[in-house]
Order: sequence, then structure tokens, then C-alpha cells
Amino acid sequence: MFVPKKSKYKKVFKGRIKGNAKGGSTLSFGDYGLKAMEVGKVQSKHIETARRVISRTLKRSGKVWIRIFPDTPVSKKPADVRMGKGKGSIEFWVFKAKPGRVLFEISSDVPMHLARLALEKATAKLPMKCKFISNHN
Repeated sequence: MFVPKKSKYKKVFKGRIKGNAKGGSTLSFGDYGLKAMEVGKVQSKHIETARRVISRTLKRSGKVWIRIFPDTPVSKKPADVRMGKGKGSIEFWVFKAKPGRVLFEISSDVPMHLARLALEKATAKLPMKCKFISNHN
């Protein structure tokens, strides 16, 4: 699971995710990628399951880059606890994805149809709509 080693603040406000991605919207390392099409909070477990699906579909050939990291803590109060008494403890970490952000990349060692299949399977594991992109358009 992806968890930051340190963070400046222990707990943060919820906030809102507005607008499109400012950076990270183009392919940098590989030739195929998965781009977010809508707003979503990607948990560390989503990233890990998507990574596993991609590597298993590619049969560990080619290289996979994870372009996101969950750096925002999400707190939650336990069940059957009354209101008040402070904010709950941290349950998990999320990455706040905006539309246009590249989430995963795959190297060009892999055939395009296999890369598309792997990234479409990974899309099913993520909490938002994504699309397949490539440098070969």
C-alpha cells in the first residue's frame, strides 16, 4: 500500500476538487497511458489493485509507471460513536484526481492491443471514468 513517510499536517480538511489537471496531463515515460476523465479520489488500495491487474495482464513484460501518489489523509470516526470529541483517526490515504491527469503509463515494449486490454481492466478497478491514450495517434 502507498502511504507517505511524513506529512506536514496529520489531518486535513475535505475540500473540493474543481477544474482540470494543471500538470501531468501528457505521457512522459511510456507510449501508452490511462487518463482520468472525471474527478475522483483514488485510494492507495485502488492504485495497488490496478497495478496488479496491469502487471498480470502484461505477464510482467514491459514497464509500468504509476504517475500518482496518495498524499491526502482521510479520517473516519469509528462505528457507534456519538458526535463530537474531535476529528476521527486516519483511515486511508487518497490522491485527488482531476480530469486530464495521467494515472498509469506502459512502455512501448508491449503490443498496443495488450496495453489497451491491461489498462481497460485497470479502469474497472478505479473509482472514475478513464480513457486509454497513446503516442501513436
